[in-house]
This record gives sequence, C-alpha cells and structure tokens, in this order.
Amino acid sequence: MNGVAWLVLACALAVVVLVWAEYRAAQPMRVVAKLAASSAFVAIAWRLDATASNHGRWLLLAFVLSWIGDALLLSARSRVFLAGLFTFLAAHVAFAAAFLSLPLAVPALWGALGVMGASGLVLLRWLWPHLRAFYRSAVTAYVAALVAMAAPAISATAAGGDWRYAAGALAFAASDVAVARNRFVAPGPANKAWGLPLYYAAQLAFALSLG
Repeated sequence: MNGVAWLVLACALAVVVLVWAEYRAAQPMRVVAKLAASSAFVAIAWRLDATASNHGRWLLLAFVLSWIGDALLLSARSRVFLAGLFTFLAAHVAFAAAFLSLPLAVPALWGALGVMGASGLVLLRWLWPHLRAFYRSAVTAYVAALVAMAAPAISATAAGGDWRYAAGALAFAASDVAVARNRFVAPGPANKAWGLPLYYAAQLAFALSLG
C-alpha cells in the first residue's frame, strides 16, 4: 500500500478505537484516538499536495480547523463546546469556499440549497426546545454554515465533479445530527457509534478527492 492508503487505514482503526473508548468512557484513549484519526485526514490532504490549487488550499484550511474543532469538542464544558462549534462553523465556511471555487451546476445549487435549507429548519425545530438561550443563535448560525457548505458540494458533483464532494457533504450533515442529539437531546455512546464513522468518512471523502 502507498502512504495515503496507510493513512486511510490508520484513520479507520483510530475510529474503531475511538468508538470503543466512547462506550468504555476511557478518556485518555478517547483523546489519543480522536486526535490520531483527525490527524490522518490532515496528513492525507498534505500528501495529496493540497497546497497546489486554490481549491486544495481551502480544503486544507478546513481540515486544520476541523482538527482544532475536534480537539475542543473533547471537552464537556459549555464554553469549550461553543468554541468548538464556532471553529467548525469556520471550517464549513472554508469548505464552502473550496467547493465554490469549482464549476457548479446552478440548478443543482438552488435545488440543494432548498432541500438542505428545509432539512436545516426541521433540525432546528427538533432541537429548539432542548437548547438553552445562549446556544440558540450559535446553533442556528452553525446550521446555516452547514447548508452553505453542503449545497455547493452537491452542485460541484452535479456539474461533473468528484462524487465524493456530495457524498462527503451529506455524511458530514448526518454526523452533525448525531452530535446535536448527543449534546442536546439524548446523550449516550450510541450517538457516537454512528456519528463518528460518518464524520470521518466525510473527511476522508473530501481529502481523497484531492487525488
């Protein structure tokens, strides 16, 4: 296997360990596994020469911001969680910029904005009774950023771009439902069992699209 394949394998193994650590509440292993898995997708982007294009540079920035967000979300403290939320919001802005730098299918862009926007409103309606006042504006802004990332990713795929743009965006959005459910609605390791694999699959899809 080449270096990228080894990094994909390392990421997958780290995610397995991470889910196990979530179930066992093994905090030291949780920290190590999560940061290892997140480091893998940053390293893949670097090995695939992300800095060689404007699109790649935006993706690399998004991966670095995601790594920081992952580190912050290891904490259960509200202020640190909010910092992680805003870091991921910034990552979605960078992802959106990456996809907006590609050729887009405009009808698909408007369609994706409509569908993802409606899905975001449904998500907010579900979460709203569970959100404390200081979370409401932050979560609303985050959902808007998620929609702004997903729509151009789907549009770029529809224009003939890599299928992993759309697949990654949809997997990322689904993983965020798990994060929200775990934080605000029904905490528990079961959320991590499906949310974490989806999240890392999304990041790997985006990173591997550089190759």
